[in-house]
Amino acid sequence: MAVRDQILVASCLLCATLATGQKAPPSLQRILQSAQAEYTAGHPTQAAAQLETALPKPSDPALQHLDPQYFPLEELLGLCYASMSQDARAIPYLEAATHLKPQAEEAHTNLAASLLRLGRTGPALEQFHNALALAPQDYTANHNLGEFYIQTSKIAEAVPLLEKAQQLKPNAYDNGYDLATADLMVGRYAPAHHIVQSLLQQKNSGELHDLEAQIDEKEGKYVDAVNEFETAAHLDPSENNLFDWGSELLLHRTYDPAIEVFRAAAQRYPDSPRIMIGLGISLYARGLYEDAVTSLLAATDLDPKEPRCYLFLSKAYYSKQSHTQDVIQRFQRYAGMEPNNALAQYYYAMSLWKGSQTEGATVDMQKVETLLLRSIALDDKLTDAHFQLGNLYADRHDYKQSVPQYLRVIELDPKFADAHYRLGTDYTRMGEKDHAQAEFAVYQKLRSEHLATSDKEGDELQQFVYTSKAPTNNP
Repeated sequence: MAVRDQILVASCLLCATLATGQKAPPSLQRILQSAQAEYTAGHPTQAAAQLETALPKPSDPALQHLDPQYFPLEELLGLCYASMSQDARAIPYLEAATHLKPQAEEAHTNLAASLLRLGRTGPALEQFHNALALAPQDYTANHNLGEFYIQTSKIAEAVPLLEKAQQLKPNAYDNGYDLATADLMVGRYAPAHHIVQSLLQQKNSGELHDLEAQIDEKEGKYVDAVNEFETAAHLDPSENNLFDWGSELLLHRTYDPAIEVFRAAAQRYPDSPRIMIGLGISLYARGLYEDAVTSLLAATDLDPKEPRCYLFLSKAYYSKQSHTQDVIQRFQRYAGMEPNNALAQYYYAMSLWKGSQTEGATVDMQKVETLLLRSIALDDKLTDAHFQLGNLYADRHDYKQSVPQYLRVIELDPKFADAHYRLGTDYTRMGEKDHAQAEFAVYQKLRSEHLATSDKEGDELQQFVYTSKAPTNNP
């Protein structure tokens, strides 16, 4: 649902720039005409070289006293530099143009666009406002200010401006698309539907069906959303459209179709981490753990610092240990890259523990313990690390150390059922039967309430999908 960067830059047309209120000398006219021809032909470097011979340098004090006849040259030179992605060089000339002809709406627009590209949002906003004040009924001025607000994540402020632009130019596709997206983001689903349907009459595009699907999804129309995502992917099998289709199927636990979509997407986009993660999650959810591990290992190599990949790799691997040495190596690499990341240390510890146990090799439990302690030191609220450290101590029959770990888990998460069970087991072995019975009773109650792991995994899956979708604004 990516909103375009569609700030419209005013073009420096010869017929417009020469109309400055007084005729420029023939020498300036010749330079301007020649430079304009080069600029229009796509040769901004040559155009800039010609214009620089006729203008003082931006640092020259004489620039403050230029005659308005220089307006078209100043503006065109600024546009030349802007088109070469040299906005810092463009701004002095574009500022001079606004001073020489302050009533020229296009001059303020051009200056604002360069300022925005440099991240100077405050001055850019001022110039966009100046342009709109000069031309309140102009499509470009309304559209640009609306786009500015979208790019700066002020969606509510963008909507009325994009609506005004839509009234002025109803067939403007880009403005309509962005208005529908903004409506979706602020919860105005009916207007968003209306605009998308209108745009589909102009252009039956994949991105419109993808946007329609997202509106349907927000309204809880799952079947309609899946159908629209599928249509979008068939019309335009882009990485984004295929991901949206597969993830929608995944969200609603239709795993086999999700696997099919993600597999096809992985063949087309083998270098996409989120596609490989989506495939891995779908395989894991379907119970195909070995295939899931393979896919998620590939994802870790595509994006070694992607935390969500390691979350689901750990789940798939703990369900069925396979590719043990490869898994351990990836978690070791992650822990090394993220020495201050508690989860990274935890994953590495558990991969060693699980992997070595499965293969029957000797487990370096001292290293496992060290990693778990480091994980807790980095984040004392990491319940899984406390729980596993408690298990490690309990396996040694060191209940004086295991019990405090389980108690800490329960303090952090009273509904952690397995912690109550393990604590009850330790109390039994310590001869504290009353305490043990109390913990077992809590465990049974929690189990009867169906506090299953699948619910937590559903939340984690949703978090992956929604945070992996293309951003709604892309400044």
